[in-house]
Amino acid sequence: MLAFARRQELKHEAVDIPQLIRGMTDLLQRSLGPSVNIQTRLPLVMKPALADANQLEMALLNLTVNARDAMPDGGQIVVAMREESIPARDAGGLEPGPYICLTVSDTGIGMDETTLKRATEPFFTTKGPDKGTGLGLPMVHGLAEQCGGRFTLQSRKGEGTTAELWLPVAEAQAHAIDHVQLSAGDAVADRGALVVVAVDDDGLVLTNTIAMLEDLGHTAFPASSGKEALDILRRENSVDLVIADQVMPDMTGLQLAEAIQKEWPDLSVIIATGYAEIEPGVGRGLPKLSKPFTDDELAEKLALILPRMRKSGRVLKFRAGANPTV
Repeated sequence: MLAFARRQELKHEAVDIPQLIRGMTDLLQRSLGPSVNIQTRLPLVMKPALADANQLEMALLNLTVNARDAMPDGGQIVVAMREESIPARDAGGLEPGPYICLTVSDTGIGMDETTLKRATEPFFTTKGPDKGTGLGLPMVHGLAEQCGGRFTLQSRKGEGTTAELWLPVAEAQAHAIDHVQLSAGDAVADRGALVVVAVDDDGLVLTNTIAMLEDLGHTAFPASSGKEALDILRRENSVDLVIADQVMPDMTGLQLAEAIQKEWPDLSVIIATGYAEIEPGVGRGLPKLSKPFTDDELAEKLALILPRMRKSGRVLKFRAGANPTV
C-alpha cells in the first residue's frame, strides 16, 4: 500500500534484472511448487533498469505467485525481458526514452474484461477467503509508477495472462547484486542457526520471509495467524525467536507478543510493522522491523538482538554450522 500510495521510500539504483532473476531461481521454484514449469527468456546483453532491487524481487515473486494461482491444475510461466524505446509520450503516460519491459506470462484461466479493469484496485481479489489480500498487483503498479515506469495487464478468459512491468533504463552501470547468503556463512558459524517462527497473514510476504531466513542459514516455521504461531511454540521446544506481523486479524503482533511473554518470558519477539501501524510509545522494548525489509535489514536486526538472547540463555544450544531438525 505504501508503494501504491507513493509513500514508500525506494532505493533507486541501476539493477541488472537478468542477474536478479537468476539469483531468485530457487526461491521462485520453492514458492511455485512442482506443478508449475517456469521458463526464463533473458537476453545475453541487457542494459540495467532504474528500480529498487528488493522491491523488484517482491514484485516478481508477487507476479509469479499470482500466475501460479491462476493455474489450479499446473501450467507454464514464462519470465522474459526486452528493451524498447518510446519516441514520444505515449497513451500510457511513459516519458520518451529507453525502457526495460519485464513480462510474466502464464497459461492460466485468464480474466474477463470486468475483472481485468479492476485487477490493480487495492483490496480487489477473486481469490477465496484467506487466499489473498488484493494488494499484490496494486503494489507492483505503485512500484512501477514510483520508478517512472508503467504496469499493464493483458488477459483473456481461458487464454492466460501477461503482466508487463516497464522500467526506465538506468544511466549508471549496475552494481553486482549482493546476496546475503554468500557472506552470511561466517556469521551463522559464529552464532549457530536460529529456529524462527515467522507470522504473517499475507501468504506472499510470509513466503518471502521464510525464504530470507532459510537463505541466512536459519530454520523457519511459517504461521499465518497468532493462534497458529502459539500452536507451533507449544509443539516445538527448539524455537529461539518469533517474527510477527503487526496487522493481522483476530490477534495483532503486539497481542501475540503479550501472549508469548506470559508462557515463554525469555523468548524474543520482533514486530514487523509498516507505515504508522503502531502508535508512538506502544510496544516499547520490543525490537521492530520496518516493512518491507531486505535480507540485509533482517540479518542486521537478528545480529542486534543476539546479545539479549545470549543473556537470557536462549542460545546455549547453538551448534556452529548445525541446522536444527524440523
